[in-house]
Amino acid sequence: MRIADFPVSAARASVAAALTEDRADGDVTTLWSVPADLVATAEISTRRPGVVAGMPVVREVFAQSAQSAQSAQSAPEVGVEALVADGERVRAGDVLVRLTGSARSLITAERTVLNFLQRLCGIATVTDAFVQAVAGTPARILDTRKTAPGLRALDKYAVTAGGGGNHRLTLAAMVLLKENHITAAGGVTAAIDAVRKGMADSGRSLPIDVEVQTVAQAREAMEAGAGWLMLDNMELADIEEVTRMRAGRRGGSKILLEASGNLTLDGVRAIAEAGVDLISIGSLTHSAPALDLTMLITTDAAPCPR
Repeated sequence: MRIADFPVSAARASVAAALTEDRADGDVTTLWSVPADLVATAEISTRRPGVVAGMPVVREVFAQSAQSAQSAQSAPEVGVEALVADGERVRAGDVLVRLTGSARSLITAERTVLNFLQRLCGIATVTDAFVQAVAGTPARILDTRKTAPGLRALDKYAVTAGGGGNHRLTLAAMVLLKENHITAAGGVTAAIDAVRKGMADSGRSLPIDVEVQTVAQAREAMEAGAGWLMLDNMELADIEEVTRMRAGRRGGSKILLEASGNLTLDGVRAIAEAGVDLISIGSLTHSAPALDLTMLITTDAAPCPR
């Protein structure tokens, strides 16, 4: 399994936006109830088993939160001790991170850090379940662009922490001819021809993925020279027919087949065994339940050193 490089710039911007949204510099509850000179130790632990993703976000959240606190209170930075790494499986009760620093900084950033970490661990955990479900087959699990607005880079990173792969990151990364493109262009062949002309005119060359919904469309796409077919919401029998069609074509082994569309954990194994190469699943990012995490102060607070 290869985990993608952590998207540092995207994380920095997302954390800044989250802290601004939370008005972390104006946390009146903490300001008025927690002494400014107290330091404490806290732990982030999980109440459920899962797969870890987003550990670098923890350090970024507390670094930015502490910077805000320092400007207002001269508080020390928060020490972050990661006890697990992204991609690791954890059990209920396991501690992920130990934190030491200003009690105010810890408490003010608590919800922000948990929001990020719970989401990313949740995505990694769901992805891991799908990856395990197709283990032993050639099929690879991919994500989609069905990510939270503003969090795409982090969401897709979490997919890789769970053992999955990334489909296109942006609309510019590749050509993906979907149903509306095909309808507007006048059909599968017309859409492929138009894209090839556009690439030639622009001097660019990109992969072309063509969404098809029937065996007839798949045949047309193959005859038009498509090298990548997305089999969208197809019944298992139709997927099997398309894989046989590919096997019977000269050079067919070079054609990628991708299954997509409302795929479930219970049914994904059969899809993989039908012979597809890729399985793209929107629910990895748009419906993954957050991993249940908690952050609690575990030692008596003490005055900050002067």
